[in-house]
Amino acid sequence: MFIFLYGQDIYRSRQKLKEIVDRYKKVQKSGLSLAYLDGENLKFEDFKDTIQQVSMFDEKKLLILSGVSANQDFKEKFLKDSKELSKTKDTILFYEDNEISKKDKFLNFLKTKAKTQNFQLLQGEKLKSWIGQECLKFKTEISREATDKLIEFAGNDLWLLSNEIKKLIGYRGGERIDAKDVEMMVSSKVETAIFKTIDAISQKNKKQALLLIHQHLEKGDNPLYLLSMVNYQFKNLLMVKDLMEKQRPYYFILKTTRLHPFVAKKSYQQAGKFTFLELKKIYRKIFQADLDIKTGKINPETALDLLIAGI
Repeated sequence: MFIFLYGQDIYRSRQKLKEIVDRYKKVQKSGLSLAYLDGENLKFEDFKDTIQQVSMFDEKKLLILSGVSANQDFKEKFLKDSKELSKTKDTILFYEDNEISKKDKFLNFLKTKAKTQNFQLLQGEKLKSWIGQECLKFKTEISREATDKLIEFAGNDLWLLSNEIKKLIGYRGGERIDAKDVEMMVSSKVETAIFKTIDAISQKNKKQALLLIHQHLEKGDNPLYLLSMVNYQFKNLLMVKDLMEKQRPYYFILKTTRLHPFVAKKSYQQAGKFTFLELKKIYRKIFQADLDIKTGKINPETALDLLIAGI
């Protein structure tokens, strides 16, 4: 069986991925037939070997391949062998953290042959509804004015919104969240200290970046929150860098990304210090760190350290 998860809303797509993994682990108790494969650098022959290996526990495999869209050789060989692979009793899950090209034959093959879900960024009423539902999970209501103000400050980044909602719920102690609460508690998009960390990374000063991260941890900041903030800012850098590579003017970038002016300015400055390829690689490392944390492979603090050291 093939599963295909893709789209720009990586918050919801990763939630879905975690849901699939958790469900698999409940059925296949050993967990030894679960494998995460770097699709971008994966050789098709190695993939076939993994598929053909017999599980010592007679378990069905769950293979998760991320970033295959960038691996042309793999895609061509997979399509040639697709009829045989379609017969597998194992589950092969393809994960792409972006939209897919309509010209990509491999990804269009998956759209027709796999259980597919496209996670588009939430906008307008759908975004407001999501915020309301998140609050209700904690038996807390939020006013429409507070919802509008929260979107004004945090945009449609669900990682950031989720963390800010939890902060607001903790502050209100279960009582209704109003606009004044958002104005008091929610920082505008990204905290300045995160920009300092990204600046240190862009200057290849890992020691300074680690120092800044640990200053946050010592103050009691949640490591998952810090990771989500780093993730958020590198996603911004990718968006901005893509438009810069297309030689779009700054005012066009500001309008298209809908970033807060302060965030847009800092992102524009920082994006110039990276190549587009560097940003893509860093973004994938952030994804892997998040996945390792959520699947219990590593504790959050260590994952943050290894991420910064590996960039």
